[in-house]
This record gives sequence, structure tokens and C-alpha cells, in this order.
Amino acid sequence: MSLAIGVVSNCKSMGFDEKDNEGADVSEKQNVGKTVNVGHESGDEQGTSLSRHMSEGSIAVTEDEEEDVERKIVLGPQCTLKEQLEKDKDDESLRRWKEQLLGSVDINSVGESLEPEVKILSLAIKTAGRDDIVLPIPESGNPEGLWFTLKEGSRYSLMFTFQVSNNIVSGLKYTNTVWKTGIKVDSTKEMIGTFSPQAETYTHEMPEETTPSGLFARGTYSAKTKFVDDDNKLYLEINYTFDIRKEWL
Repeated sequence: MSLAIGVVSNCKSMGFDEKDNEGADVSEKQNVGKTVNVGHESGDEQGTSLSRHMSEGSIAVTEDEEEDVERKIVLGPQCTLKEQLEKDKDDESLRRWKEQLLGSVDINSVGESLEPEVKILSLAIKTAGRDDIVLPIPESGNPEGLWFTLKEGSRYSLMFTFQVSNNIVSGLKYTNTVWKTGIKVDSTKEMIGTFSPQAETYTHEMPEETTPSGLFARGTYSAKTKFVDDDNKLYLEINYTFDIRKEWL
């Protein structure tokens, strides 16, 4: 739940300084659009001429394109837990890794389901010197009205608890997008990890962040939080609103 806004990009730090740099930068500029002669191994000077022209559009990847790349990743076929244990059973290192991952899972109790199930039970906002703000997940997935309020300039971390059942969930990810007055001000993605099914709940705490401060930072924000895995299976999507104010409520 990254809420940082108002970051100003520096042209020099992004590599767009109008002044030509010496050394490698100059040589790179000279090679752009240059004809490259590819000769034969026999030393024949007559080769194939390849004209390569680089443009910003050819090397820049937009956010939407990155999401498309993630969706196009093809994973191997899913297996039940029993099938997972049977695979490569003669490989000692793999066997130990699987036992470490699965822990004390009762294979017979999880059945033959291919699909893992992840249930996000609650979210909590942790701030030093204050009680945690615990946010139960509504049945509909979308809280009604204002979900919570944060004080400007305060340090906080987001912690959530979840439960995994049926099968191993691979590459569970957290994504969060924040808007203010219809303008996207932040987007966060974090890999949570791979988890085996178990009766006990898992807990994951995000890195500590600081809410923005100042007159323009205060107000109401809208946000969308999603939990997906490597198969792009969606386990939870929450659409909500929150406030940043001068003081805690």
C-alpha cells in the first residue's frame, strides 16, 4: 500500500541530459543507426549489411506491456500434492526440498485438487506507538465508505494474514494502485512467495513506508488491491477509499 506521491523526475538522473557525455556515451550515440557488416568466418570481406536503427519506442516498455508480458508466461502443468511427491522421488535434494516446503501437511486431507486456494483473512496497518488498525475483509470484498484514515507524514507498515489450502500456491503477489482525483499517484507490486497448504494462517508484513505530507497530500484517495499467483489466478480484489489527514482520528 504505497502512498508516496509528488516524486519529481530529474532529467539528468534519467539519462536525458542535453550535454553530450564523453567516452562510452559518445560511442553509443555514434553507433545508433550505423550499418553493421557481418562477414564470413573465412575472412571474406563481402558480408551482409544490416542497418539497425534504435528508437525510444523500441526500447521503452510501458506498464501495460509489462502486464501483458506477465500474462503471457506459460507455466508447466499443475499437479496434485501426491503427484508432486511422486515426481523425482529418487532425487534426494528435491525430496528434501519438497519435505521442507510441505512441512507437516497431511497429504490425505488435501485431496486431489489441482487448484490452490488462498483466503486473505485480514489486513492491518501497524504504526509505532499506536494500536494496529485491523481491517476485516468484507464478504463482498469491497468496503463501503471510508475504510481507514492515516496521518500525514506518519511511518506505517501493512500486514496481512492469509490461509492456503488444497495445493501449493506458487508466486503469490500483492499489487496496489492508488488514485487521487482520478489521477494515478502510485503503483506497488511485491512478491510474497510460495506457500504450502496448512491449517495455520500465514502472516506477511510489507516494508515500512511514510505517508506524504502537506496541503496537497491531504484528502481522499481511491485504491485497488489485488492478490494473484504465477498462474495469474486472482484470489482477492479490494476497491476502497481512504483519507490522509493532518491528525489521526
